[in-house]
Amino acid sequence: MTDPVFDRAWAHLIVDRQGPVATVTLNRPDARNALSTALMQELTEVARSLRLRADVLAVILTGGASAFSAGADLSDVRTRTTAPSLLETREAIAVGPDMCRAWEEIEAVTIVAVEGYCIGGGCALAVACDFRILGEGAYMRLPEVPLGINMSWRSIPRIATLAGPSRAKRFVMFGEPADAATCLAWGMADEVTPAGEALRVAGDWARKVAALPPLPVRMTKEAVNAAANAHHHATSFMDRDQYLLTARTEDFREGAKAFFEKRPGAFKGN
Repeated sequence: MTDPVFDRAWAHLIVDRQGPVATVTLNRPDARNALSTALMQELTEVARSLRLRADVLAVILTGGASAFSAGADLSDVRTRTTAPSLLETREAIAVGPDMCRAWEEIEAVTIVAVEGYCIGGGCALAVACDFRILGEGAYMRLPEVPLGINMSWRSIPRIATLAGPSRAKRFVMFGEPADAATCLAWGMADEVTPAGEALRVAGDWARKVAALPPLPVRMTKEAVNAAANAHHHATSFMDRDQYLLTARTEDFREGAKAFFEKRPGAFKGN
């Protein structure tokens, strides 16, 4: 019998399993695993398909040996922010937060293995999962605010829950890389491994989870998430509309121009 998840030829993902452990690998190496709309739609579909599967006890998400993800695909973003109407644009930019929510709602334990960079939307996806294993040399970074836009995808409450309010502000506002050791100290990583070992260690974590009684594990995940995430929606439901606003400002255009010209931005609050 054909399995709709593991026997499918995904365009931008590699999805396989070893017993009760599934591994999902981002597979856009030529684009540094940038999150195009097509890739995010596949990630959402995979997550929704795995959400209630009793035969999958742990899910590993990885981007490969050199990098996790360069974040949202900028060429794709231009398309999604120039739709004919605000309503259509608002619908189009729901793909990112929908993807993160789908991964957060998987009942099995989710473990992210990160080597190299994990930027922007890649970071938002990683913090929507249960555990993060970073190789030495890996780092997380959110460039959105220095570029003139808000950090969206409903990720700020997740980051604040993991790192605390002061560190979350520092991480989001300044757009500076947080290396693996910093992520571990701040609670955004659960283990740091030698470079190149993150996926192997994530596999160890997954097998440890799979050896536990599955029902209380899922109950524990649901209970902890309910306690930790109780106010997440109330504090982030407007971030999509905030993005619609900030993406149309002069400061955003200046931030993008300054980024490509490799110079500091001259922001005016317009």
